[in-house]
Amino acid sequence: MDEFIITGGKALSGEVTLNGAKNVALKVLVASLLTDEELVIGNVPRIRDVFVMLELLKTLGVMYTFRSSTVRIRNSGIHNTKVPLEVGACLRTSSMVIGPLLARKGNAVVPNPGGCRLGARPIDRHIDALTAMGVLSTYNSNDGFFYLRAKQLKGVHIKFSKNTHTGTETLILAAVLAKGKTVLSNAAEEVEVDELISFLNLMGAKIVRTGHRQITIHGVRSLHGARYTVMSDRNEEVTFALAAAITRGNVIVHKSQRNTLAPFLEKFTEAGAKYECIDETTTRYSCTVVPHATHIQTAPHPGFMTDWQAPWAVFMTQAKGTSIIHETIFERRFSYIEELIKMGALIRYFDPHVVKPESYYNFNWNDRTINSHHAITIVGPTVLHNAVLTISDLRAGATLILAALVAKGESYIYGAEQVDRGYASIERKLRKLGVHVTRVKEEA
Repeated sequence: MDEFIITGGKALSGEVTLNGAKNVALKVLVASLLTDEELVIGNVPRIRDVFVMLELLKTLGVMYTFRSSTVRIRNSGIHNTKVPLEVGACLRTSSMVIGPLLARKGNAVVPNPGGCRLGARPIDRHIDALTAMGVLSTYNSNDGFFYLRAKQLKGVHIKFSKNTHTGTETLILAAVLAKGKTVLSNAAEEVEVDELISFLNLMGAKIVRTGHRQITIHGVRSLHGARYTVMSDRNEEVTFALAAAITRGNVIVHKSQRNTLAPFLEKFTEAGAKYECIDETTTRYSCTVVPHATHIQTAPHPGFMTDWQAPWAVFMTQAKGTSIIHETIFERRFSYIEELIKMGALIRYFDPHVVKPESYYNFNWNDRTINSHHAITIVGPTVLHNAVLTISDLRAGATLILAALVAKGESYIYGAEQVDRGYASIERKLRKLGVHVTRVKEEA
């Protein structure tokens, strides 16, 4: 594993420009399977997950060039409908090729999807919805593949039992070429979903939001090429906003997406940090006081995103009082806690009393493990010290980097490649802000 070596204790100062959003880029790349015409996609982040997705699509018959931040991509004829295990199993969004493959070729074979291991993250909701559209599916536990086939995808009314971001996008990608009208109820409302809808409509799809958490898709016979620019990554913006606040620094973010960060900014200012709107796409983040403890609970849009809670936990180690974080989206998203405790953080697990947890939590209640906890308390302010740390997933990686920035001394963080999945050259950006950080490559 590659490692970061970070010397903490210095206030960050300077300017940073955001990359394109990972959670948009991956999905619009999948859309290349829906047309035989070229797509030109700008502001694509040069991150590990994007390169993995491009290689996955290449195995199916897609050709591409990736220069600077622009991808020119064209389906040269789908000649394979099986996603290789070594590619698909390391990327959660690999399952999203199912809809386009079924719509255009009538069959798809995909491995149980990978990516960050934040919990069970089952795709049963996706499979159940596809079954309603006329898909026959089987899962082979011996080889770990789903086998799916359909003569013709048909439009139906689908109501998701729980909020599912990936499930909503998977069904949108399946329904655009289906016969008839598809209505998705209890559909995800995140801005990244709206970006995918806008892109597909540029390609000739007919998709509209027709009510609260309702999306209506009128299937069309074919889609065409389009040009599109990926929005900036709001999760990257939150990371640098917190880096400024945690270190009592001052960071200006260009290509800001603050209009999509309302629940974060509300808690950010409640804690005593500040943001200044320099112009429509430029925001200054800072904190000059000891922050206040806060209580947050993760929730689907428009709530506090689950992707923000781990970095927020580091901020709260520097806050006065007892903070609470209650995670309701994934059953196991506190993998970073033991690493923060190693650095001196005062964090305790607890399980809030919840009436009817089966319906209250967004994850499948029966998927939780005996030792999984759904909430933590954080007592601060605490002086964090340097440590040898190991990254378990993408957001945990950003979290441990933030902890190392405020810690006294030199920290060693193993698993840098996890951070590469969502952040392009993060060490270069940190150096521009005054951080002493180096990357040590693993010896072959």
